[in-house]
Amino acid sequence: YLNRHIFGSIRFITDDLLILLLQILKKKTKLWNLEKKKQNCLRHLSKTGGRREHCEPHHRRMGQSTSTFRRSKSNFTSPLLPNEAEEDEPYDYTSILPDECLPLIFQSLTCADRKRCSLVCRRWLEIEGQCRHRLSLKAQSDLISVIPSLFSRFDSVTKLVLRSDRRSLGICDEGFVMISVKCRNLTRLKLRGCREISDLGIVDFSKNCKGLKKVSFGSCGFGVKGMNGLLDNCLGLEELSVKRLRGIVAGSELIGPGAATGSLKMVCLKELHNGQCFAPLLSGAKGLRTLKISRCSGDWDRVFQAVGNQVNAIVEIHLEKIQMSDLGLIALSKCSGVEILHLVKTPDCTNIGLALVAEGCKLLRKLHIDGWKTNRIGDDGLIVVAKSCWNLQELVLIGVNPTNLSLEALASNCLNLERLALCGSETVGDTELCCIAEKCLALKKLCVKNCPITDDGIQALGAGCPNLVKVKIKKCRGVTNEGAHRLRKRRALLIVNLDTPKTPIAEASASEGGAQEVAVDSPPSRLQIPTLGIASGSIRWSRLGFSSWRNVAFALTRLGNRSSSQQD
Repeated sequence: YLNRHIFGSIRFITDDLLILLLQILKKKTKLWNLEKKKQNCLRHLSKTGGRREHCEPHHRRMGQSTSTFRRSKSNFTSPLLPNEAEEDEPYDYTSILPDECLPLIFQSLTCADRKRCSLVCRRWLEIEGQCRHRLSLKAQSDLISVIPSLFSRFDSVTKLVLRSDRRSLGICDEGFVMISVKCRNLTRLKLRGCREISDLGIVDFSKNCKGLKKVSFGSCGFGVKGMNGLLDNCLGLEELSVKRLRGIVAGSELIGPGAATGSLKMVCLKELHNGQCFAPLLSGAKGLRTLKISRCSGDWDRVFQAVGNQVNAIVEIHLEKIQMSDLGLIALSKCSGVEILHLVKTPDCTNIGLALVAEGCKLLRKLHIDGWKTNRIGDDGLIVVAKSCWNLQELVLIGVNPTNLSLEALASNCLNLERLALCGSETVGDTELCCIAEKCLALKKLCVKNCPITDDGIQALGAGCPNLVKVKIKKCRGVTNEGAHRLRKRRALLIVNLDTPKTPIAEASASEGGAQEVAVDSPPSRLQIPTLGIASGSIRWSRLGFSSWRNVAFALTRLGNRSSSQQD
């Protein structure tokens, strides 16, 4: 009925919106029925010579509703149902909804659905623009011409995302500052690939939007002056994320501490050539709780020593592919409140540093270690973790080779261990898996990847780990589908995900020794095979799959036949 009489031929009204409207209109059904009876009575009186006051139905079309909706319970007059003569004409039943209810409905829709709803009528267009708080734009140079009209419609934006690409010219300082004048209530800002924005643009923007709390920059062109201006103007800044900032190079000035260090809670630095210039900011942020540093060049031991001596509120630390040694871990062990620690591909860290961190940070709940198969972290460090961190709930070991000794210590001491992942461990076999099944009583999720286990070890999980909910097995050649089926049959409620490795193809032996070169005689100029990828008479077979190998073999066969026919 709603589709036929209310919206007519409008096809971009979604089912979710109709359901929400029905829930609201359902509450008004009783009032509508009473009003309909009243209307029938008045029509009857009019035929008998009675008065016809308030008999005319009050129709409202889409977009013509008032902005306020205040009616007392005693004097409630709702729009009447259309007359029999006007049944074919569409009628806007949403006009009874006040402007305060439509934003609540729009917030439950997706971005695409909200765009479609804004095309229904002028009223919906205006309300949808006023209640939109997040806006994502493609920041090209021609955006400056529509900024006034665009942000006059979206005047309540608090989260702004500007993206640009390498192929086009991005927004300049003038347009960037113009946005800050129109959106002074911004709390979140995200810039991606805006290389034309300079230090001056960042400083002026931060002066107009002093309420920024979360800022993220990626592949931008400004440098140290812009960052210092942001930290000085935005006193309430809580989260700062910087990735591939081209203006920060070797020999740059230091960043921070700035006026925002008092409120800063999270700092994320990724792929910076001179990330050590953030040392004053990191050491000055007394309330810093989350620190993430990934793929930043340079020595970080000195930076961590300053952080460990002055910052004591850190709870979460992520370190990935950075140059640090046990000295850095010793400095971070002074942060006794650390609960989450990720050490990913830091080859200079050993058992000594891990043991000192475990003794200093006894509140550890989550520990992720990617040893990169350097064998510098093993049983010695894990045993200290088991003895010191009793509250450990999640442990992920990648490229680390624990044995039955460390796993038994972890299972015996860490009674709250619920999630365990063992990936790429050469020493984890059936014996270690049986130990986990027998000792880890609180374990709920287990992941084993690329380890030398068999069906016998999997069957041990059927009798142990009473709280186990999910098991994930990947790239373990000794585990078969039959073993997984027996485990499912023994424990019906257990979710078992098995990813068996594919059988190696016959030509895999050609890639075992690395990239090999195969000499190919240069064909005549008129014979061209563009799909072969032949460069300088060589082919790297290790990068070719089975289909590519077959295409290459077929093309070489045709090439040989043509050359032989030409010689004949």
